[in-house]
Order: sequence, then structure tokens, then C-alpha cells
Amino acid sequence: MAKKNGFGFGIVGCGMVADFHARAITAMRGGRLVSVFSRQAANAKMLANRYGCAAFTDYPAFLADSNLDIVVIATPSGAHLEPVERAARAGKHVVCEKPLEVTLERVDRLIRSCRDNGVMLAGIYQRRFLDATRQFKKAVEDGRLGRISLADAYIKWYRSQAYYDSGAWRGTWRLDGGGALINQSIHTIDLLYYLAGDVEWVCGFADRRSHERIETEDNAVAILKFKSGALGVIEGSTGCYAPSGNPAEIHISGTDGTIFMQDNSFTVWEFRRKRSGDQKIRKKFAPAGAPGAGAADPAAIDFEPHQRVFENVVQALKKGIVPLVGGMEARKSIEIILAIYRSALAGGRPVRLPLKKTPVRRPFR
Repeated sequence: MAKKNGFGFGIVGCGMVADFHARAITAMRGGRLVSVFSRQAANAKMLANRYGCAAFTDYPAFLADSNLDIVVIATPSGAHLEPVERAARAGKHVVCEKPLEVTLERVDRLIRSCRDNGVMLAGIYQRRFLDATRQFKKAVEDGRLGRISLADAYIKWYRSQAYYDSGAWRGTWRLDGGGALINQSIHTIDLLYYLAGDVEWVCGFADRRSHERIETEDNAVAILKFKSGALGVIEGSTGCYAPSGNPAEIHISGTDGTIFMQDNSFTVWEFRRKRSGDQKIRKKFAPAGAPGAGAADPAAIDFEPHQRVFENVVQALKKGIVPLVGGMEARKSIEIILAIYRSALAGGRPVRLPLKKTPVRRPFR
């Protein structure tokens, strides 16, 4: 399916992240921003005026716009399901912010709604579109690491108390779905299983050590066993004070090689069997010394990876294929995180995947 003037995008929710989406859509190939929706008229009008598109405060009217082809969901995490279901029934394709929803039951309803109405569903996991990620994935697929032994993710980020106080939904189970893992660390956890394979067991611990007035964790550690037999660790936090930001890191080591990725760079790129292009990759992806994007300031994020997400969606629609992060693929990181929560809330008891239902959640102390 192709559109002569490009696919029309509309954004639902006009908070901070909507501006990144608007900038990415404005810069992309094959798409254009036609509208925004918010229940708050001032927010919708401000964003619409900034990007020269239509503003809506009535959701049925927003969905009825014939110029609208793709709806981008940018509401709080626990408020994704209803606007997605209504968009799907209106025949609009959906691109949804992470996580798709905050429980497996709501995630599955969301996926099923898009499937039953014949519309595309894509999740926003922009780190998959980084150039370093593509090089990493190719090395894994080429077997350059050999048999993977260890696969780890480290997200030692910082969020101020003011960040959590800025929205009543932040740090709540109902609308945030969790804390440091499901909000900040989810992108890196997505990359971990994307690169190292599916997870079989988790054992986790989590607590709230650095912030007040939140229900969820700001500090978590998990041990993982992958289906391949490899072992791994996830460390996720929003309580690691570093005003300039710590980069997110993924370390994967195997019998024939090791790669350490730090945001969009490599600190280790070593293999038993050398290739002529290895030195070029080390040079191109050498750390630049800049702080990790979004590690301390969620507003300090480059919109280009989001642009690549939207362009991938457009290409998938034109070719009639599933986008890189379709609904079932976007579900996996949520399931891993909810399994870690189940383990942590049970005192670190091992939990096997697949997870059959969302664990009963209570405030962390």
C-alpha cells in the first residue's frame, strides 16, 4: 500500500515525548504530520501551532479525519489500550510508545484488537535502529561471538524527585506499570533479548531507595538464564546520581568474541577470527565522551532514531510486511520485566517464562 503524498500521522497525547515524535515525523521520508489530539485544548493547540497541523480535542473527530492513516500513541503507559482499540476499529494503523501496556492482559487485548481489525501495530523501540545495534546484530548473526556465555544490560540512570513529582502517573503501577525497569530500562532490555535470544528464567530483586511518593522500584537487579543456556544480568536504576548521565550498556561475550556496546558506540569489539573491517568499525564507533542520551535528562534525546522507527513502519506498510518491532515482538520485553517484578515481589524466587499472567503488584519499600 502506497500513499502519493505520504502517510498521514496523528499523535495522541501532547506531553514531552510528543514533541520528539512530531520532530521525527516532520523530518521523515514517506510520512507527514497531519494532526494531534489531547483532552487539554491548550496542549493540542500549542503542539499543532508549532508543527503546522490540525489540533483535536474530540477523539472520534480526530479518528474520522480522512487525512489520518497512522495513529501514534504517546499517552501514559497504562492509558494506551483504549485509544489503540478505538483507532484500530476506525481502520487506523498504530505506532505505540513503550511499553505497549502495563499488564500482559491489556497488552494481549491491544495486539488482538489491531489484528482483528486488520491494521498494523508497531512498538517504539528506537535503540534497535542505532547504527551500532545493526553492527552488533550482524556480528551475532554471523556467529562471530561463537557460543554466547554471558549477556548483560546496565542502565544506571538518574531521575530527580522533581521528575516523579511532575506527573501524578509517574512511579505508579496503574499508569506507569512499574519504575526504572519498565519505563527507563525497557529499551536496553529489548536490545538484550534481540541480540542474545529469548529468556527462560529470571531471578530479581528490586526496591525504592532514592525517591519518595512513588509505588514502584527505582533500583533493580536480575539474573537471567537464556534459552541458549547463556547467563546474564540486568541492572536498572533511576537512582544513580550523575548529572551528566551514564550511558546504557550491553555486554555480550562468547567463546569466540566479545562486544561491549555503550549507547551508539563500542568500547570492546574483539574476536578470535579477525576481519579486515574490524578496525574501521572500532574507529567509527569509538566512544565520543558525550553523556548517555536521556540518561539523566529525558528531554535530551535525539529524535533521529524515532524517525527511523516511523520510516520502518511506512516501508513495512508499502511492502505488506511486519515492521521490525511488531506487536508480539514488543510484548517480549514487557513479559521479561513483569517476570522480574514477580520474582522481586516474592523475595527473589526464580520465575520461568513464558509468564501466564501479570503478577499481583504492591508498593516497593
